[in-house]
Amino acid sequence: STPEASRPMLRHRLEFSLAWLFIHALRALPRAWARAAGAGIASIAHDSLSRLRRTGLRNLELAFPTLSASERARILRMEYRHLGWLLAEFCQMPTYTPEFAGRFIRYEGLEHYLNARERGKGVLVLTGHLGAWELSSFYHSLAGYPMGMVIRRLDNPLVDAMVNRIRCQHGNRVLHKDDFARGLLAAMRAGETVGILMDTNMTPPQGLFVPFFGVQACTASGLARVALKTGAAVLPGFLLWEESEGQYVLHCDPELALASTVDADADTADNTARFTAVLEEAIRQYPSQWLWMHRRWKTRPSGEPPLY
Repeated sequence: STPEASRPMLRHRLEFSLAWLFIHALRALPRAWARAAGAGIASIAHDSLSRLRRTGLRNLELAFPTLSASERARILRMEYRHLGWLLAEFCQMPTYTPEFAGRFIRYEGLEHYLNARERGKGVLVLTGHLGAWELSSFYHSLAGYPMGMVIRRLDNPLVDAMVNRIRCQHGNRVLHKDDFARGLLAAMRAGETVGILMDTNMTPPQGLFVPFFGVQACTASGLARVALKTGAAVLPGFLLWEESEGQYVLHCDPELALASTVDADADTADNTARFTAVLEEAIRQYPSQWLWMHRRWKTRPSGEPPLY
């Protein structure tokens, strides 16, 4: 891009100033107050952003056709509350120490991750926009296990840089989606860990159609390709709010078995479907913690009508 294109515009500076003020205002509050404020902001967003609300309810209808409309509406409203909490945690994260964060986050299955890392072929963390995904990689780095994250750049370069400074404060690093295959292969060769959010709508050829809640969904196949090419371990990982404990639990699940035959394309499709089934199972267990407002089924197989 030209220097003019990459130079921040006045609009970028204004957006950055507002974002900076917002983040620092929530950071200044006690954590419980910040979470309450985040939940309040999210509740207003739920009520006022009707297009997102419609998308969320449509997705819930596709995923849970047997639920009543009122139950789907309740799940969506709770999802906004979790997003509000995550917003507050994100603003507060730069102040967290391992001791402080340890009061409201615990690991489950950390040994699965450590065993996989020990093999030295790299670890690919299969995750999604479920639970507190931003806090998840941050806490992992805070606990002494920095990782890479495959991230889409934000449209505003100033806000993007600020957000990434927070994410990477304890040694995490960002791999951008536009160059992620090369970065991912290098990270696996170096025995590193990289988290991949694998639950967003894709378009061919980067995406393959696999079932997700019984509906064909165009899904990123890069994780499966890199795992087969490098022999890296694939582990599901999610930071989920446990209502009964009043805290977050960072689940590190056992390494997944991969299909590996002489047909690389068939294996890629098979493994992409397996990974998607794992994500679906986690979402079914914690339905009010997944990002329902994303048009997950936007790309359709040729000849199929749009779902939105």
